[in-house]
Amino acid sequence: MVLYVIVFAMIAAFLGLRLYAMLGKRTGAEQQPLARAAEERSALASAPRTIDATPEVREPANRNIDSGAEPGLRQIVGAESGFDVAQFLGGAQGAYRMILEAFWRNDEAALAELVDEPVLGAFNEAIAQRRESGETLDNRLIRIEQAAIADAAVQAGEARITVRFDADIAAVTRDAEGQVIAGSLTDAIETHDVWTFARRLKSGDPNWKLVDTDEA
Repeated sequence: MVLYVIVFAMIAAFLGLRLYAMLGKRTGAEQQPLARAAEERSALASAPRTIDATPEVREPANRNIDSGAEPGLRQIVGAESGFDVAQFLGGAQGAYRMILEAFWRNDEAALAELVDEPVLGAFNEAIAQRRESGETLDNRLIRIEQAAIADAAVQAGEARITVRFDADIAAVTRDAEGQVIAGSLTDAIETHDVWTFARRLKSGDPNWKLVDTDEA
């Protein structure tokens, strides 16, 4: 039993390092929805830079930012000069994949590190239902077509960024005998999710967590 606990502690630590690398600060960075019942972790990164009188929002070259999100992003940059939009989006895509895959394989421990309590409760409820019915998911995230920042805000010292994901997912549900009862791995389904990530500004914890989910 002691060895069992140690192994899982090592796995949790590994996931923590992956998330910090994907979404954090640079120190020199079935098919079933979440609310629809939801390898890379989350902590958003950036390099130190000078703050102008009107903070600049550094953007990806393809400008995946809705105009309504720009004021909120400027607030975040103003509060933490190291915030980088392009790196956030890259990390958010990694987090999207990691969270979905953890949900599909019933990995509650990994999800607890990546999502906030209300979302975690929805995930765990769906996982419990699958276990009770003996069903498993054999899903694949084929590609993320686009990730765009739809909204951003600072509320009571907490940064919140909403990202719209357009993705193709191959979804299969299997019964207790492993037989396919729904879906196909040869036909990808277009999905449109809207996820909100949050993080306390100026805190020692660089990790962002998934705090809300919706469909676009």
